[in-house]
Amino acid sequence: MSSINNINFDFKNEVALNPGGERALNCYLCGTCAAGCPISEVEADYSPRKIMRKVLLGSRDELLNSGDIWRCWQCHTCVAYCPQDVRFAGVIRALREISLKENIFDESFASKITEIDYETRVQRLERVNKLIRERNK
Repeated sequence: MSSINNINFDFKNEVALNPGGERALNCYLCGTCAAGCPISEVEADYSPRKIMRKVLLGSRDELLNSGDIWRCWQCHTCVAYCPQDVRFAGVIRALREISLKENIFDESFASKITEIDYETRVQRLERVNKLIRERNK
């Protein structure tokens, strides 16, 4: 948890000014985004709601350095559930861009995340296709 000395009161506005983060200020932390999040199902400490709380409360350094913004799979389940149309996946993209712009994480790291996400989708599709083929024998 951030101390009062580490709070950046303009952070939420900074996020909202970046592409994808425009709707961040719509969030009232209801937690609906976390209810359907597939990452939250397998990573108990991960929660879109916690990330949004850090954005809104100004825990800039803590959030951008934690790595949590890179755990999101960009599946957009949170976007479908959000009653305020916050578009959390877009907020994550905005946060990632801020972290890259400031060299908190570098482009090489971001590329590796993109590669992992692609490989995961390919692996899933291969396994599903194999099950379908086995079923159809």
